[in-house]
Amino acid sequence: MTAPSQYGRFGSGNAVRRIEDDSLLAGAGRFADDVSLPGEAHLVFLRSPYPHARITSIDARAALSLPGVVAVLTGEELQRAGVKPLANTADFKRADGSPAASPPRHSLAVGIVRFVGEAVAAVLADTREQARDAVEAIDVRYDVLPHITEATDAVTPGSPLVWEQASGNIAAEAHYGDGAAATAAFRTAAHVVSLDLVNQRLAPSPLEPRALLASYDPASDRLTLRASSQMPGGLRDSLCDEVLGIPHEKVRVLVGDVGGGFGMKTGIYPEDAVVAFSARQFKRPIKWRAERLEEFLAATHGRDLTSRAELALDALGRVLALRIASLANLGAYATPAGAVIQLLIGPWVSTSIYDIRTIDIGIKGVLTHTTPTAAYRGAGRPEAIYIIERLMDAAARALGMDPAELRRRNLIGPQQMHGAWPWLTGRDSRRALPIRNDAACCADAAWRHFWNGPAPMFSKSASPSWCPATATSRSFRQRRPWGRDWQQLTRNLRSMSSGFPSNAFASFRAIPTAARASAARDRARCSWVAPPYVLPLNALWRRARISLQPYWGVFQVAGTDRRIGLFDVARQQPQGRFVVDSVSSVAGPTWPNGCHVCEVEIDPETGRVEMVSYASVNDVGRVVNPLIVKGQLDGGAVQGIGQALCERFAYDKDSGQALTGTFMDYALPRASMVSNFDTTMDESTPSINNVLGVKGVGELGTIGATPAVVNAVLDALARAGREDAAARLQMPLTAERVWMVLQKAR
Repeated sequence: MTAPSQYGRFGSGNAVRRIEDDSLLAGAGRFADDVSLPGEAHLVFLRSPYPHARITSIDARAALSLPGVVAVLTGEELQRAGVKPLANTADFKRADGSPAASPPRHSLAVGIVRFVGEAVAAVLADTREQARDAVEAIDVRYDVLPHITEATDAVTPGSPLVWEQASGNIAAEAHYGDGAAATAAFRTAAHVVSLDLVNQRLAPSPLEPRALLASYDPASDRLTLRASSQMPGGLRDSLCDEVLGIPHEKVRVLVGDVGGGFGMKTGIYPEDAVVAFSARQFKRPIKWRAERLEEFLAATHGRDLTSRAELALDALGRVLALRIASLANLGAYATPAGAVIQLLIGPWVSTSIYDIRTIDIGIKGVLTHTTPTAAYRGAGRPEAIYIIERLMDAAARALGMDPAELRRRNLIGPQQMHGAWPWLTGRDSRRALPIRNDAACCADAAWRHFWNGPAPMFSKSASPSWCPATATSRSFRQRRPWGRDWQQLTRNLRSMSSGFPSNAFASFRAIPTAARASAARDRARCSWVAPPYVLPLNALWRRARISLQPYWGVFQVAGTDRRIGLFDVARQQPQGRFVVDSVSSVAGPTWPNGCHVCEVEIDPETGRVEMVSYASVNDVGRVVNPLIVKGQLDGGAVQGIGQALCERFAYDKDSGQALTGTFMDYALPRASMVSNFDTTMDESTPSINNVLGVKGVGELGTIGATPAVVNAVLDALARAGREDAAARLQMPLTAERVWMVLQKAR
């Protein structure tokens, strides 16, 4: 880890422990499910056991007769009460120019269920146990229909349709680049490499399941939600604008501690709408907490992209063109996040940090009878970087070239930034980057570390924090190294804006911008109110020169010993603190980049992959807290390693049932997988799009780790003479799959 930053004044650049850790480690955290209200009812959902079926009848009479049952809700009842479907994507078109096509997603299924786990009915009871018993008593009759779970099967002529208006099961399409120019480049290329690649479906798996407590005050007609959410403003807006049709000021969303989200908790869910409606309808608090099985079946999944990828190169190894044709499995409903991640955000970085001027990229968003996909750490960028990095290594082997040298020859430089990514119209990449001209040196440090290693891998990644935001900061102050008093004031942070998210590094880009303006106003106000406490309130203090000594936090009359502490001044205010609102915006996204290198060993008898060592160099701009930044980089890398080696959410094609619906079947990465991280932060090129010069860090490790590990394994297999068999190997690279490759080669 790097030494403290040169930007270390007032604590920035120093490794400071998080102020919430003590309470969390002591079990004193306050999560959504920890809050209860008098008279609350508990809600439990009945979910579909079929991937595709018509609901012929729902008989809830037996359930309603059970003790403690308040009500049983169905989709048709909610529809009659005016509850609208959740929004589907409307930002893309189909190939014929028609709008995107996706079935309406009701909070409870109406008429047809389209994936295993879709909510069909909801029971409200005095206790959770009573609600569970009542769910078992509901009699639902289904007419089972044909289904499809794989995107490649869904686009096959004659396959069952998820939605009649989405012919061929295509919800939407997107195309970037120049197909004719790419075809010409491939025709004249000295070398062409082609790969069939699968970014498998993943379950985000946060430690804390989703939870929601809704309460309604009839006197004020106000609804309050306590949620485990990364985007409370977005949840409120969707609930008001799209589902319930009520004014924003009538809904308040509160978020306490959140036990992980990884993108899964960024949007509204059907369960949120049912809980909110129930609180208003029955005028009592309603509480719901997801079981782990519900999270596997009904919470959004990530990735699930199948691609045919090709790279054209000249005789010297310079890339002439990139061509990609992808099928994105959006699940049963084309959610806005699921569509935009694969059809827009992924293509943003498809060329990574390489000088690739000619591209032909086409993506089809495909509907299947599976759980809808949406955000998961990296959100489209891990898929895109995985594709280009796999192609780069394949090209190096085809040309007999050092993979590091091939990448250096194709690295984009500052002099080329004016024309970088010409197909991204309207995006000012010159302000967004900059990428260092000598960016290859980031790799050298890690590359030399493995010079004698058996299976090195070189990977670079660039990812934009894509969500420019406007924030209002109230009483936010950068924590300074002068004790608990200041630490307590740090807790006063209030981030208030319409839909302000905690995702894609959005909060830390926007909040400091607002905080800087707020701090300037704080100082001005303090300088105005402090003098009366330093000198008697008369003409003397108006003529005195009062100065603020920021490091010590005191106001002092120049040339005297008259002084007062900043906190003493704050305590004299009506609220016991200074409150200054400021609204500011960042100039645009940030583009961090990095190099990830790992060394692996493979046991030929079992196929087990062991990561011997792992190193990365990460251009993240200025580092405010190295301890937290390193934790984000390493934690993100572990999730990327999980995709590479063990994670996969799988459905049985014949039944449509989830094969990995528990942690007995879905394998998460373990601490034993990684013996050591050698993580370096490069601060030499701060961002110019925000006041701190910071760049995105939360997703960077995930983006770089997956191709690094996979390419290392494939390199090891190639060195052992298994290159042809390894080329067909898809993630996750489990011991069984690697062993099968070794056996087929024999």
